[in-house]
Amino acid sequence: MSEKLTLPDQWITYLTVERNLSENSIEAYSRDMFEFLSFHSARNGKGPERLEKSDVTDWLIHLKKKKLSPRSAARKLSAIRMFYRFAVERRVVSADPTVNIEMPSKARKLPPYLNTAEVDKLLAQPDESAIGGARDSAMMELLYCTGLRVSELTALKTGDVSLTAGYVTTMGKGSKERVVPMGDRAIKKLSHYITRVRSKYIRKGNPAALFLTRLGKSMTRQMFWLIIKKYARKAGIKKRISPHVLRHSFATHMLEGGANLRALQMMLGHSSLTTTEIYTHLHRNTLAEIHGKAHPRG
Repeated sequence: MSEKLTLPDQWITYLTVERNLSENSIEAYSRDMFEFLSFHSARNGKGPERLEKSDVTDWLIHLKKKKLSPRSAARKLSAIRMFYRFAVERRVVSADPTVNIEMPSKARKLPPYLNTAEVDKLLAQPDESAIGGARDSAMMELLYCTGLRVSELTALKTGDVSLTAGYVTTMGKGSKERVVPMGDRAIKKLSHYITRVRSKYIRKGNPAALFLTRLGKSMTRQMFWLIIKKYARKAGIKKRISPHVLRHSFATHMLEGGANLRALQMMLGHSSLTTTEIYTHLHRNTLAEIHGKAHPRG
């Protein structure tokens, strides 16, 4: 009686017989697949049936640390995706851990961000004695203190904020809910806006939207972008600015303050840790700049 083929062997047979691929292609795909499985076997003893999305992400981080080019890493990930599509179709595994994993891309442009002095200057611009300024101050402070996407900020409802517990609940990409701490300053400014200002914007009924315009409608992303741009000009900030710049600033400053990368991933709502990792480059650049200025031989 012939011995039952392992999953990797079944896949190679599939590539050879059913896909009729060239020897070179089969060799390359097989090598990538065995490297992937060997990495996890040595690291955590897991076989292909037990691997999860986080395992694939860890493997990609491993490839990046080895200085493998994004192009080569993307090729390897393609092979693993093909392997798992086969495994799922044959019902050998129940779920594909490579689903929604971002392809390694070529050198990504580092996102723009403000330093802490620039953020302080920007957030100091709204006149909080005016109802518009109080609202704008609360929105900008909340954005910087939580790292929310602007679409998440403008979509907030009054019930999404807990001032006593100090957190905000938001629905991110892929309809994934997450809870993000706000911080004392954001809580204070948001409390002022909610208790003393927001009611003055209400025109009809009791809209659920947290941030309202002077017409009593929900604040839009475009309107808020113009608001931030106005305050940036007032602050004398020459950098190109948008709500997303405050999100990037939040992530960069969190890392500079010692935040854990996976905790930051959760706060930002990134599906992949590789997306969050781009901020480590910003962090390294900042450290290099500080070293160059502070060290006597810098």
